Amino acid sequence: MQFMLLLNEPDTEFSRRDDPDQAGAYWGGWNAFIGAMAQAGVIVKGDGLQGPQTATTVRIRDGKRVVQDGPFADAKEQLGGYFVIEVPDLDTALEWAARAPSASSAAVEVRPVMPPLTA
Repeated sequence: MQFMLLLNEPDTEFSRRDDPDQAGAYWGGWNAFIGAMAQAGVIVKGDGLQGPQTATTVRIRDGKRVVQDGPFADAKEQLGGYFVIEVPDLDTALEWAARAPSASSAAVEVRPVMPPLTA
């Protein structure tokens, strides 16, 4: 069964990515997590995202496109990346989510991936 781990991070974590004094520890934690998932053979796909300041949000209101620079909401946590993993069940997906570095500073949302639609 496939699950998506949506990795949320607060601004304080996003800022560590490019801070010369903190980037090594930040990326070291993620590399260890990714390595463990790769070794277990559960990764299907995954990508980190650039910071929320690079986001552009589109809405349709009254039939017109409204474009907003920045993330969709003013929130304390923003989506930092994702992984799609292949594991037997939700409990196993939750175990992997709990190991993500962002689980200790923000949240990891876990959702089942919908199966492909058949015609």
